[in-house]
Amino acid sequence: MNQSNTLAASPATIWLNKIKTFFSKPYNVILLLFGIVVTVTTIAPIIAILKDTFTIHPGTIDQHLTGMASGYTVVNYTDLFTSKMAKANLWTPLLNTVWLAVGTCIVSILFGGVFAFLITRTNLAWRKYLSSIFIFPYIMPQWTLAVVWQNLFNSNAVTGTSNGLLASLFGITMPLWWCKGLFPSLMVLGLHYAPFAYILIGGIFRNMDANLEEAATILDTPRWKIAFRVTLPMVKPAILSTILLVFGSAMGSYPVPHYLGLTTLSTKYVSMNSKYTGEASILAIIMMVFGVAIMVLNQQSLKSRKSYTTVTGKSGQISKVNLGKVGRYIIALALVVVTFFTSIFPIVSFAFETFLPNPGDYSFLYTGDTSNLTTKWWTTDENVTENGMYGQKGILHNETIWKAFKGTMLVSLACALLAGTIGTLIGYAVSKNRRGRWASYVYNMAFLPYLMPSIAVGAAFFILFSNQHINLFNTYTLLIITGVIKYIPFASRTSLNSMLQLSGEIEEAAIIQNVPWIKRMTHIIIPIQKSSIISGYMLPFMTCLRELSLFLLLCTQGFILSTTLDYFDEMGLYAFSSGINLILIVTILVFNTLVNKLTGASLDEGIGGN
Repeated sequence: MNQSNTLAASPATIWLNKIKTFFSKPYNVILLLFGIVVTVTTIAPIIAILKDTFTIHPGTIDQHLTGMASGYTVVNYTDLFTSKMAKANLWTPLLNTVWLAVGTCIVSILFGGVFAFLITRTNLAWRKYLSSIFIFPYIMPQWTLAVVWQNLFNSNAVTGTSNGLLASLFGITMPLWWCKGLFPSLMVLGLHYAPFAYILIGGIFRNMDANLEEAATILDTPRWKIAFRVTLPMVKPAILSTILLVFGSAMGSYPVPHYLGLTTLSTKYVSMNSKYTGEASILAIIMMVFGVAIMVLNQQSLKSRKSYTTVTGKSGQISKVNLGKVGRYIIALALVVVTFFTSIFPIVSFAFETFLPNPGDYSFLYTGDTSNLTTKWWTTDENVTENGMYGQKGILHNETIWKAFKGTMLVSLACALLAGTIGTLIGYAVSKNRRGRWASYVYNMAFLPYLMPSIAVGAAFFILFSNQHINLFNTYTLLIITGVIKYIPFASRTSLNSMLQLSGEIEEAAIIQNVPWIKRMTHIIIPIQKSSIISGYMLPFMTCLRELSLFLLLCTQGFILSTTLDYFDEMGLYAFSSGINLILIVTILVFNTLVNKLTGASLDEGIGGN
């Protein structure tokens, strides 16, 4: 009897043994822990901003319309969608935002895709240099090209501002639609995100199986038909991934439409947030819905993705398109000129702006008089009220700017360390349990904040952490929390891709030898996948350095450089904002170069950079 009791374990014992077995595997603990964390940190802000759309805010339009100082109402929805201001506050910004996002996707895919084809599939000259320089627009702050566009094409006759380079040097005045509005905004954002398309499409072009194209060529298929019926379907996954990454980012872009005078959901949110707080929150919800919709469409496209196979032998080297002895240099020279204006000219322009007595005014170039160039914007070491300084010290002596620089470095380093570590652990855990539903849920939930527009994510965290119960507004803690949640996808995606390439036998051999999990990670897994893991840390760091849309609502000027730059722009101190742009660009390029030299990793590695 006693023996049978010993052999027949109770249900409670079996349950406890299952739990013990579950928690004995480190990746299960990681998935459970971070699954809860990412669920709370992603869902809680969404619930908070959704609740805010029904809340009555004292001193705003919903109090005026309801006559109530507190409580809940649907008046924000009825007023936003049906009032006389509905067109100005909702429909026009929404239409502009959709056109901007679609146009940005088209420009980035066309420019980045064609560039990827030329680098990987032709005998184009100077490919290594072009590949490296093409990545610069993405590394630099988003608003960089917007400011350069203004400096090139603005004119007093059309935009009512100082003459830009074209108007000053050649007397050319571009039309208003070229200088402000939808066209320049989508061109600038398209150029900024073209490196996404280049990296994704270029990777497929470089590694794609040449058998299909070779078979089509043997059958005398015209080259245009090969391109549209064979090559294009093979790069379709990369095009869809580019759309996934670019669409949501373009929708949530604030600085580019702000600088170039386009009213979008993000710029309208900022302008409405003080007096139309509840209605502004509805705009943020609309932006989030678009992000989720893009993710759902991408999942559907993955399910219906076709595969292509050939019955011939192993493919040989892909034959490159011959551009001709002269053509390969002419096309390369044209790309050198384009990449000069998108990558090198911005640095020169911002540096030059800080020596102009009236930043943005290049009229002296027409006369040749350089005697008015000044160093006051850099070297003034006391509060000066005249000469356009507005009581500010020069950049080198300005405590506000250097305090913001320290704050930017603090937030960027903290976000990189936390987001990189969490993302790496999530990628590792998902790779170990890749077929599990919970693993899939954790990975998708961790990736969701990236697909949501930055301004909407910032608004959600602003509402969640700026109230009487939890008030973290204008603290580095709030910036770090928001940045970590937004940037975890960078590290989790790079980590998962690298972990999937790692054979399971390596860790299993260590487990047989009773090597602890910590030691397996630090002595085996991390050293092997060092480059990918470092990328998972560097991407959040460099992105955080130049982030404005995400942090715009969370702190005041003087906290980080991007919001301080926006403050100086509003004051009209364009030399200071140009100086801050220059500091940001140089900092990003220095760190990017250091990582390349120390680790050998670069964004364009494996496409044309090496």
